[in-house]
Formats: sequence, C-alpha cells, structure tokens
Amino acid sequence: MIEEKKKEQQMQPFQLKAMSKALLIGAYRSGTDIKGCDDCLDELERLCDTYGLKTVGKIACPIKKLDSAAYLGSGKLEELKIAANQLEAGVVIFDDEISPHQQRNLEKIFQRPVIDRTELIIEVFAQRAKTREARLQIELAKVKYQFPRLKRMWTHLSRQTATAGGGAYLKGEGEKQIEIDRRILRRQIDRLNEEIEQVVEQRQTQRSLRLRTGIPTFAIVGYTNAGKSTLLKALTHAEVLVEDKLFATLDTTTRKFSLPNKQEILLIDTVGFIRKIPHTVVAAFKSTLEEAVHTDILLHLIDVSHPLAESQAEESMLVLKELGAEKHPMITILNKIDQCPNPVIAAKFRVKYPKTVAISATEGTGIDELLQLMIKEISLLRKIVKARIPQSHYALVSELMREGRVIRCEYEENDILIQVEIPARLEYKIQPFLLNS
Repeated sequence: MIEEKKKEQQMQPFQLKAMSKALLIGAYRSGTDIKGCDDCLDELERLCDTYGLKTVGKIACPIKKLDSAAYLGSGKLEELKIAANQLEAGVVIFDDEISPHQQRNLEKIFQRPVIDRTELIIEVFAQRAKTREARLQIELAKVKYQFPRLKRMWTHLSRQTATAGGGAYLKGEGEKQIEIDRRILRRQIDRLNEEIEQVVEQRQTQRSLRLRTGIPTFAIVGYTNAGKSTLLKALTHAEVLVEDKLFATLDTTTRKFSLPNKQEILLIDTVGFIRKIPHTVVAAFKSTLEEAVHTDILLHLIDVSHPLAESQAEESMLVLKELGAEKHPMITILNKIDQCPNPVIAAKFRVKYPKTVAISATEGTGIDELLQLMIKEISLLRKIVKARIPQSHYALVSELMREGRVIRCEYEENDILIQVEIPARLEYKIQPFLLNS
C-alpha cells in the first residue's frame, strides 16, 4: 500500500504545457459539411489560444468513412505528417474525439503527441479552475479520461510475453504494473467522488438557505464567451473576471441585486457551454451546472453578433435539456446587438424564442427593457390563493406567512381561512387545502 501511494505521487501524465505550436485537424464527410468543419476548427483555435498554444495550421480533411485504427486513411495521414514536420508542430490536435487505440497509432505515425478536442477542453478547464469544487470536478474528469489511456500516459508501463518455450501468454511485471496503476486511478476516483459529494452537500445547504429567504434567483446561462460575466458586471458592478477567451468563467459567482421596483434577486453566473462538450466534463461539472436546474428563472444569453449564433443557441439548449432545465421560465437575451451585422437575425430569434430582449452589456443599451422583463417574470412566479387550513397544520401557515404576502387571514372554529400571495413552488404544499373561490 505504501509503495502504491509512492507510485501515485510519481505518476505524471502527459504535459500539454510544454507544447507551444499546434496543428489542428478536422474531418468532414461531404462538400456541404466543410463550412461546419472550418467553423469547428476556428473554435478549436480559440481553445488553443485560451490555453496558450499557438496554432500553426488548420487542415479540414474530406473522408468517406472513419478509419477504426487511425481515424484517417494512411495516404492522408502521410500528407498530414509532412505538414506537421514542415510547420514544426509540437502537438497535433484532432477536433473530434479519438479512441485510445487510435491515439496510440496516431502518435506512432506523427512521432509527436496527439490529443483531441476533449483533452484540450479538460486541460483548459484544469488551467482556469479556481475554486476547490471546480478543481475537484476537473481532476475527476481528467482521471476518468486517462483511465483507458494508461499505456500512453505513463512510460513505465510495459508488457512481457512468454518465452519461446512457454507457448501461452504469461502475466509478467508489465501487466502487474498496469493493474497497480488501474487500482491507483480507481482509488483516486473514489476519493474525488467523496470530496465532491461533501461539496455538493454544502451547495445543497446553501441552496436550501436561499429557498428559505424567498429571494428569486436568476441563472445566466449560454454559450462560452457570450458575455455572461460582462452582463453580471453591468448589472451588479461586481468585480468578476471578464476576458475575451473561451471558458473565462468556470466557477459559479452569485451576486445580490435590486431591481427598479426594489425587489431583491440573486444573479448566478455559470460555466459556458460549447459544441462537442465532452460528456466527462458535463458529468464532472454537473453539480455546478445544476445551479441552472435549481434556479427560478434562466437568462439565456446569446452573442447575436457571432456568425454561428443560431447553432450556439441550439447547443446551449441541448445542454439545458440534458440537465433537465429546458422547461424552466426563460428570458432570451440577444447580447452585442450593437455589433449585429443584420437586423433580420435578431428578428429570427424573436420568432423562435419567446420573451426575447436585445441588449449590449458593454454599452448598456436595452438593460432597462431587460429589467422590466425580469420584474414581469418574477410576478409570474407568485400566485394568489385562498385556503382553509386546519390549526393542526399551523406549521404550513407559518411557512406561508414567512415566504408569502398575506392578504387576508381569519380564524373560523378550528380552521384558518387565509388568502395569500405565495411562490409558485409552494403551491403543491397547499394544494389539499385550496378553496375554489
């Protein structure tokens, strides 16, 4: 056990930091897909820039079918190897996820490290995570990603086969080492899950406290770099990081804010979404992203000036659907409207998404209209009800008085007749006692 712990400290995964130049490779199946492939490569380049890698080349490759052994055909790979040598690329990055088997074969062909979009996103997250929760979550994602790639991640692994007289395959020292390393990773996964569970419990406690205060919560969600932190700063003047980089924010930031009608609310800034976001990352950041699930209203921010604004919005909605939050009350915010090249684009969004408002978070235009829409949405969260509640359920009456606004309250024999404006989330509790009129 002591030897394994020592080995765990010695195990060093592949370090992307040492690489300064990157060759990016994408694949498309037909002529109609080349534009989408180029757009994905542009986004991959921005990920490289966020991490600190210099992109020296972007190549979109037409394919009829993916090669199970090396992703692309041998002829195309030879061309790409020559290009990588000429460009002096230190690392080759594929836009699509490649299997551990393909990764090993590609590294043999290119004679340099080969990674995919998933690994780059994980590395960007690891580099930019600040809070303990975010670091734990991304460490878990990294360990799970590394698990099937043991032979690549650590050079001390080797296999021994039988000698000429042995005939059958023998389990030598190398195979034992693989099992030791797998056990180490499993132990790391268990430890990280336990620590994350503790953080989740703390977050649930904080969420329960928020619910008891009755303060409405708004979660700002949307594609990465759409301007979520800029909007939070514009509304609350909070000191939050604002950068023109992908995943500038990985940690949730919550700020209290008063609307023009003096209604206090909580604004929550969340991690941005992205195309082809790895399931390992979604799973790892689920407790963070769940802020979108447990909020009252979503502010779905869209960079309307971006040429791929529509597909980015659709990708965000897919992630929200995966989290079970797509049916939450939602205000769609078209940000950077001052930079939008075509007003027809904004009109299309208004047709597709109800409750849409156009703003410029940096210029401050449209903010007043947004605030009024937020006030209106909050009013829909509350409902005026009449109920007859037995005094034996006085704890419920106390909760209604605490979280609602009492309009009328009378005592009749052993019952309490009450008319109260309550948060919609409490309606199920009072349902058995509701009066028709």
